[in-house]
Amino acid sequence: MKRERKRMVAFHGPLVSLPISLPALIAVALALPGTHPAAFGDPAPAQARPNVIVIETDDQTVEEMRAMPKVGSLIGAQGATFANSFVNYSLCCPSRSTFLTGQYAHNHDVWSNTEPNGGFQRFEELHANNNLAVWLQDGGYYTAMIGKYLNNYASDPPVPPGWSEWHAAAPDEQSVYDYTFNDNGALTHYGEDQTDFKQDVLTRKSVNFIGRRAPKAKPFFLWLTYTAPHAGGPNPSPRPPSDCLGAAKPANRHEHSFDTASLPMPPDFNEADVSDKPAAISGLPPLDESQIVDIERKYRCELESLLSVDDGVRKVIDALEATDELGNTLVIYTSDNGFFHGEHRIAQGKTRVYEESSRVPLLIRGPGIPQNVTINSLVSNADLAPTIVDAANVDPGLTMDGRSLLPVAAHPGVFKNRELLIEEPTVKAIRSQGYMYAEYRNRERELYDLQSDPFELQSLDQDPAYASVAAELASRLDQLRSCAGADCRLYLPDPPAP
Repeated sequence: MKRERKRMVAFHGPLVSLPISLPALIAVALALPGTHPAAFGDPAPAQARPNVIVIETDDQTVEEMRAMPKVGSLIGAQGATFANSFVNYSLCCPSRSTFLTGQYAHNHDVWSNTEPNGGFQRFEELHANNNLAVWLQDGGYYTAMIGKYLNNYASDPPVPPGWSEWHAAAPDEQSVYDYTFNDNGALTHYGEDQTDFKQDVLTRKSVNFIGRRAPKAKPFFLWLTYTAPHAGGPNPSPRPPSDCLGAAKPANRHEHSFDTASLPMPPDFNEADVSDKPAAISGLPPLDESQIVDIERKYRCELESLLSVDDGVRKVIDALEATDELGNTLVIYTSDNGFFHGEHRIAQGKTRVYEESSRVPLLIRGPGIPQNVTINSLVSNADLAPTIVDAANVDPGLTMDGRSLLPVAAHPGVFKNRELLIEEPTVKAIRSQGYMYAEYRNRERELYDLQSDPFELQSLDQDPAYASVAAELASRLDQLRSCAGADCRLYLPDPPAP
């Protein structure tokens, strides 16, 4: 029998007016990661469970939100912007597996985009009948996936378990023209017309879905996964712009939108001295002028490709408003990982523990989310499934490592001092408010004081003055490297700096 959980309302006034102590409040919150802490208020009147829409891009950085004013005004300004949102493993399939399970990679065990240790096949082998879509469908939600699913999905099975509707861009997941869609098991081919541009097709399918499902009594869950700004095909593109070879492909209408945009060059861009970095970085030569020009070209294509997503978000919000469902829909906007554009001499790619790769946009609006607030607490993509489970009042079938963001949004100060695990097959790292500490399989280490060095320019792992800081963070990392459930949710103050 499904357990009953009470919906809570926010309290008002200073924390000292609460009938229990702050440590006790935190203890309650950590013990119940998928629910609102009971100390947050009295039960509210019963109301319909919200619809949930997750809009996810592919390889988008926080900086690239500059191309998305509609997302900012329609989601961020109407809800919460999480300024310190990180992914556990910055690679497509492992990151999406974390979204679907609420687990860190060492627990969901999907480690790459391809077999045998990753890809769609690995996820299905381990989690086909036990993931977020299944939980929501079993809990009474009508579920739909529209867009890119997990790497190497090729319409076998035609529709994975848990999905009431299925519209997967497969197997040509990154092509924006001349590709095939799996529509509930039937294959549909799209050509080279302007109307076939993939991001717009994804938007049309999503708006159609909302129009059909919003009037129904059953709440819905929609995972809309755009492929922008990931590099895509065909190469060359059959439609303008013609200068995006090997890069993201914008819509025809957005050609020249960012022709004069300058490539950001933060202090770690083409880093002058990488001798403090692990061998994989310290051995990189400086980027030459031709490489920098090419990085800037691809960056402009990425920005232009995101304009169609920005348009799509506007149409999705308009569709919710037209069906009177906007006020009862939790809308989450994020990306599966970040991307490098020359920082630390890394011309492109991800799968590093540095900020450019692990930090992603996260904006949420809807029931339980205050309007126009910025949340500075550290949060993880492992928190998204617990947040949705909490909002939908359904039971997860797995022990989740993340925690619901609904109480975090309402009372961010209560959940400060959180520490996150960032991991890949060869490295484990801990990210706190003030430090990033990493240990590699080959015994290399990195330590950055993010208060004085936010761009991770100088590793302090060999600095005697930081020996006690490194030792304390190493101990905490040991707690996280094989954690499960509540043990993954550390709330500790940073070690004092020298």
